[in-house]
Amino acid sequence: MMDKKPAGFGVRILADLFDFFILTIPISLLFFWVKGQYSYNWTSGWTWQVIYTLYLTSVPLVWSGYVIGKRIFKIKVKRTDDDKLTFKNMFLREVVGKIILVYVTIGLSSIASIIMVIFREDKRAVHDLIAGTYVSYER
Repeated sequence: MMDKKPAGFGVRILADLFDFFILTIPISLLFFWVKGQYSYNWTSGWTWQVIYTLYLTSVPLVWSGYVIGKRIFKIKVKRTDDDKLTFKNMFLREVVGKIILVYVTIGLSSIASIIMVIFREDKRAVHDLIAGTYVSYER
């Protein structure tokens, strides 16, 4: 990890917030034009979870570890061995580590991840350990 520049909690949460708003605002506007009423209610159901998980799983595979929010903040998901990200890495990270494990642990894995990103030297969360990934600043 000598030459790696792991991204900390603050920049990662900002990138996540940007992603949320960058995706929800246009989709909400589309719903408004189709249905004639403006609402964010669709974000509280499974529809949003599926759309967002597909985005977080697939976009980094075709965009070298980036999603829109991470690109804005110049951070990206990388494998610990620095090989190219695979579907397996991203599935383990986003589906197993961020959804299934969070439900099974009733959110405790999210709290553990926050603490790990803040205090671990390599800034890896539970989902990073599961997937063999880390979030790094651009070189």
